[in-house]
Amino acid sequence: MRFEVDAKGRLDKFLAAAMPQHSRSKIAKMIEEVGVTVDGEAVTKTGYQLKAGSVVESGEPIPTPPHNLEPADIPLDIVYEDDAMLVVNKPRGMAVHPAPGLEKPTLVNALLGRSHSLSSEAGEFRPGIVHRLDKDTTGVLMIAKTDAAHRHLAEQIKEKTAERRYFAVIRDRFEHEFFTIRAELGR
Repeated sequence: MRFEVDAKGRLDKFLAAAMPQHSRSKIAKMIEEVGVTVDGEAVTKTGYQLKAGSVVESGEPIPTPPHNLEPADIPLDIVYEDDAMLVVNKPRGMAVHPAPGLEKPTLVNALLGRSHSLSSEAGEFRPGIVHRLDKDTTGVLMIAKTDAAHRHLAEQIKEKTAERRYFAVIRDRFEHEFFTIRAELGR
């Protein structure tokens, strides 16, 4: 495919806008692994700065292998459940949703193994998933059974009216027995 650049900006953002049918992460992977050309020169950096008038040529992003959406008979620790939602205590080591290269069943597989509906708002590969936790993190997740519940729960998270608390186990000696850390979370 051939695209002409109309304004300066990052290569990955430009291609994401030019190919909206593909996710930005899929486009970034294509740039890094396959490369594209800008004015005939090979480029593999997602943040490459484009100039107005440049010509970008690329192929299609690498197809993503299909995700495993097989229902799995995995017991879940259900903290709360009603007709619209459930709250699950996700164990450490369980991924929330299928991803390329992930072979073990996920929380989504376990949810699909239960006899209830799940929201479709988050897409085909994340039924019911309103938010996520990292694979190695344990904690409670809200799962939407209906699209209306999903929209309502997602709005609460967006507007910060749903409260989330994080606890950590720390091995060391500290001056005070109790204290609060207020800081941004990162990986």
